[in-house]
Amino acid sequence: MSNHLTDAVSPYLRSHADNPVDWFPWGDDAFAEAERRDVPLLVSIGYSSCHWCHVMARESFGDAEIARLLNDNFVAVKVDREEHPDVDASYLAAAGAFTENLGWPLNVFVTPQGRTFYAGTYWPPVAAGGHPSFRQVLESVLDAWRERRSEVEQNAAVVAAAIADQGVPAAGALPGTADLGLAVMNVLDGEDTEFGGFGRAPKFPVAPVLLFLLERAADGDEGARALAARTLRTMAGSGLRDPIEGGFFRYATARDWTEPHYERMLYDNALLLQAYTRLEQLEPGSGRATAEGIVSFLLGVLSQPGGGFASAQDSESTVDGVRVEGGYYALDAVGRAAQRPPAVDAKVLTGWNGLAIEALATAGFALSRPDWVAAARSAADAILSRHLAADGTLLRASIGERVSSARATLEDYGMLAAGLVALAAASGEVGYASAARGLVDRSLAAAGPTPFGVPGGADPALAARGLALEVDPSEGAYPSGLSAMASASLRLYLLTGHGPYRQASERAMELLAPLAVPRPVSFGAALAVMSALAAPVGQLVVVSEDAGSATASVARGWFRSGSVSTVVTRAQAAAFATAGFELFEGRDREAAYLCEAFVCRLPLTDPDELDRALRS
Repeated sequence: MSNHLTDAVSPYLRSHADNPVDWFPWGDDAFAEAERRDVPLLVSIGYSSCHWCHVMARESFGDAEIARLLNDNFVAVKVDREEHPDVDASYLAAAGAFTENLGWPLNVFVTPQGRTFYAGTYWPPVAAGGHPSFRQVLESVLDAWRERRSEVEQNAAVVAAAIADQGVPAAGALPGTADLGLAVMNVLDGEDTEFGGFGRAPKFPVAPVLLFLLERAADGDEGARALAARTLRTMAGSGLRDPIEGGFFRYATARDWTEPHYERMLYDNALLLQAYTRLEQLEPGSGRATAEGIVSFLLGVLSQPGGGFASAQDSESTVDGVRVEGGYYALDAVGRAAQRPPAVDAKVLTGWNGLAIEALATAGFALSRPDWVAAARSAADAILSRHLAADGTLLRASIGERVSSARATLEDYGMLAAGLVALAAASGEVGYASAARGLVDRSLAAAGPTPFGVPGGADPALAARGLALEVDPSEGAYPSGLSAMASASLRLYLLTGHGPYRQASERAMELLAPLAVPRPVSFGAALAVMSALAAPVGQLVVVSEDAGSATASVARGWFRSGSVSTVVTRAQAAAFATAGFELFEGRDREAAYLCEAFVCRLPLTDPDELDRALRS
């Protein structure tokens, strides 16, 4: 049958277009149909590189009898969590009332008003190991809906109220040096001292907490430096990294980093590129080779012809006619050349591209690779051209020339703004900093219960049903929208001296501080911002017509928490100053300008003298 997904922008949704299930995409139409028929909805959430999503699609959603049961008694909605992260976050929060084993595929049963009354993840086609079959789950849900309708709706209302009551976290004091040191010790307590990394199995790279450790290392915490360094070295030599194409897999199922789930995500590799770059700055010779491998993967596999980077590469591939997870990666370079590589989800996401832009710009500047900065510029130009609307608001996703109707989220504004600030510092081009300022200013103007709001508001289908989360503080694999916005706003402060940018960053992090310090592995990105807020403000502007000069090289190697370093020409410095970026005012001769909170030393022209000043 032909369902409603045939023309979807998302490759994940289109992969279900030939299912016998009469899928609807996320939106008001699905809820209207459920109300018209007075039936519940199955909201099934996944993403294109998710192994168990593929399995359930083949086993259950491709089965004609299962499809008949669904079509006759439910409205089935298929959601790409990468396209609609706010929908995913809302239903993950509700699903937590029914299962501790949250993950994807996430299958949520909801009333026509969108309220959750049952949820789970993967269900097999045949009952096994104490787990019911998917058919049994559907029949049980239908029985409850028909025979105990009032109880179902009452329970759904309780869950919805509990989610709504979560509201905005209570603010606390920002952590100082001692509290940040305690957070580092909490991370250290969770280290697997035998195999490296944190916890037992499965093993995730948790790049944000590694970036937090590196921030603390750059501020002089030797314990944080040692922990970050040995973790990153272990990962670089482990089964989590593909030694041929250079990218990192999403996670390993075994404690010793073997048996990966082979999907490769843009966000993991972007954040890890930053981490290995920072490691190289702190310990020369430790991170460059791994950083080069990640860039090779980003540019060789995920880069898209129209600009920007694809969201992920699939975990499954067909090797010698057999569909298998990971089989492609078991081959050497010659063997791979004879096979079709795993599919790439060519969906270009604004926020995740912001992470890639920031990583490439940071790495290109620090490691003297202007070609990497050029790649960051190419991606940024593509996103600004296709995803920035005439009214200054952002679009969430596109593929080729097609743009998704999904509403941009706070992470899109924050991650792209942070990436653009990093690119402005790396390239010397003020236009990127001005674009970042526009995004942050729009978010500040949309402030509500938190200092940063989403221009245009939340997803309309969620908002209409009272299901939109006021704030989603959760992170782990990558920064929350609130952390990303706080980071971008703080970096703008370093360039502009505009106090409200720093104040907004502080207020946002005060909301997360009580959650983050006791649970650092889950809030690494927030803690990295808090580290920057706690550090003295350091600023270095090198004005030079020779980007490869000895003084410029010293500036490229400098990394300190809460600081910014840039190399510009005299014309570029003048352009920044004209555009209102205070740090660049009066930078009219070739020299190094080293400042503490906008109070600058006399200009330095000797690279050795600059190096000594930075070390002191």
